[in-house]
Amino acid sequence: MKTISHKFVEYIPSPENQEEGVVYITTTYNTAVHKCFCGCEQQVVTPLSPTDWRVTYDGESISLYPSIGNWSYECRSHYWITNDKVVWTEDWSEKRIQLNRNADKKLKEQVYLKPSTNKKKKRNLLSWLRRIFLKE
Repeated sequence: MKTISHKFVEYIPSPENQEEGVVYITTTYNTAVHKCFCGCEQQVVTPLSPTDWRVTYDGESISLYPSIGNWSYECRSHYWITNDKVVWTEDWSEKRIQLNRNADKKLKEQVYLKPSTNKKKKRNLLSWLRRIFLKE
């Protein structure tokens, strides 16, 4: 396990101004950013949203959920950030990565497309009620 630190900021510093071992969190832009903890220097961006990552802050340390899998980077590092510590975990197969990406896509569709469908149903219901009650 590697101990890291975190900084709450309004703006994420440019990659050349980011410190090693620091997770930068902006609640203004709902994003957490850090340099990959394997040392490859790649910038890791984790959007904070109901369908992406969640950050918890207990007054002293942060945790990010779910794990961070840098599958698109050469290093393919995979770790959790828990209570300001990096906990390394296993590499995933291409099949497992694809299954996870498909599940993420499906979740985003359910969360972000469903409200517009509900709005359409509400409009149809209101239209139907108007036709019934305002017919006279």
